[in-house]
Amino acid sequence: MFLSDCRRDFYDVIVSQRVLLLVASDVDALCACKILQALFQCDHVQYTLVPVSGWQELETAFLEHKDQFKYFVLINCGANVDLLEILQPEEDVLFFVCDSHRPINVVNVYNETQIKLLVKQDDDLDVPAYDDIFRDEEDEEEDSGNESDGSEPSEKRRRFEEDVIERTMRRRQKREWEARRREILFDYEQYEYHGTSSAMVMFDLAWIMSKDLNDMLWWAIVGLTDQWVQDKITQMKYVTDIGILQRHVSRHNHRNEDEENSLSIDCMRIAFEYDLRLALYQHWSLYESLCNTSYTSACLKLWSVQGQKRLQEFLADMGLPLKQVKQKFNSMDISLKENLREMIEESANKFGMKDLRVQTFSIHFGFKNKFLASDIVYATTSLMENIEKEGPETDNFIKALDSLSRSNLDKLHQGLDLAKKQLRAIQQTVASCICTNLVISQGPFLYCSLMEGTPDVKLFSKPVSLCLLSKYLLKSFVCSTKNKRCKLLPLVMAAPMDVEQGTVIMVGIPPETESSDKK
Repeated sequence: MFLSDCRRDFYDVIVSQRVLLLVASDVDALCACKILQALFQCDHVQYTLVPVSGWQELETAFLEHKDQFKYFVLINCGANVDLLEILQPEEDVLFFVCDSHRPINVVNVYNETQIKLLVKQDDDLDVPAYDDIFRDEEDEEEDSGNESDGSEPSEKRRRFEEDVIERTMRRRQKREWEARRREILFDYEQYEYHGTSSAMVMFDLAWIMSKDLNDMLWWAIVGLTDQWVQDKITQMKYVTDIGILQRHVSRHNHRNEDEENSLSIDCMRIAFEYDLRLALYQHWSLYESLCNTSYTSACLKLWSVQGQKRLQEFLADMGLPLKQVKQKFNSMDISLKENLREMIEESANKFGMKDLRVQTFSIHFGFKNKFLASDIVYATTSLMENIEKEGPETDNFIKALDSLSRSNLDKLHQGLDLAKKQLRAIQQTVASCICTNLVISQGPFLYCSLMEGTPDVKLFSKPVSLCLLSKYLLKSFVCSTKNKRCKLLPLVMAAPMDVEQGTVIMVGIPPETESSDKK
């Protein structure tokens, strides 16, 4: 069931209990987890954190801990499946589910005893009515007539015929109801999409309890930005949620500073700004960022010789010397950096890149620490899916979780370096797939399979990395092909997952022209 008052029905219930946190492996879930951990720390709530990255791991974690815990909090997992059927819990077990995945399973919605959903009610949920999905079985007892001498009284016969007609009508109504139910459920469940970020839901809870801090607000911003970077929500939804967070940013970061009340440089400040849609450009060179950002690379077709010429023309149009754009952004001439955004936007419009400007937030603390929300998303994702070090998956999860804290800047910078490697690998793989015609049109969809031995193929054995590659590849392929029909086709992508076990990981990406968030 949906909770109308998260503070009363969720937080006040678990604040005096031992809680098990089951957290999915994505940045939004990590941010929601950080906010909840901060709240638990305030109120000394005992909890155990277990990362999960699939239904198998969720089931295993529940079976391992079900004897020690009665209260389970699921973050970004569990809403779109029938939890009671999968986990078979005892009747006194309570599940609190904060999940952005849609559609929500109807059994979870209408279970009022064990499943509690922490979901923003403003979202367009379109849950079917209870009577359309569930029906109480009626006792259909058949009256059997006693035939003593082979003949039946007329009154009894008439009643018997009426019962037969009534039962027939009931069966027909039941069949019609079941057919309508199947149709309603198909319409409800045929598309997958995402609702409000779980980190934003948790921040709302902190705000209601007057325990919201600037750090929590930043984690909510990063959670929302993760949804946008991964293309999980529409541009309209992103802009709407940015507006909600902007009001909180103004409230937390609005100070009348003068000489007497000046803030320490180490204090954290969050600012709303219009920035460039270039990945990690403030921690990289502008040239590398232009080459390895999916939007600019696809628009300029950088995998071709002609595309490289267009990039040179683009830089020349801005009047930026190659020597400047190929060195670190921090080392560029200040005179160039001052008007850089305006120069890039003006030239981008001439080259067909009209969406290069994006609304976002930045964080400042110390003299040289400035990060955009998207920088944190790329860094945290890379740490979470790091393949360079052998060891348990939980190590990467904990490292990614730690990188979200300001006190762990070394881990964040390590994540930024890994993110650069990941973006380079994606760009090179996309160029290779297009130049060697690996994207094949298979009737109603496009198909691409990465073979063993492909450079950096191990990197794409992780789901988020493979999704980023697939979206980048589809965007680039649509820009490069002359076949207009391909713009209407989804892409199915496969990559080796475990060579020894012979397993393959696959993702499906909706058509590039699809503007709806229901995919």
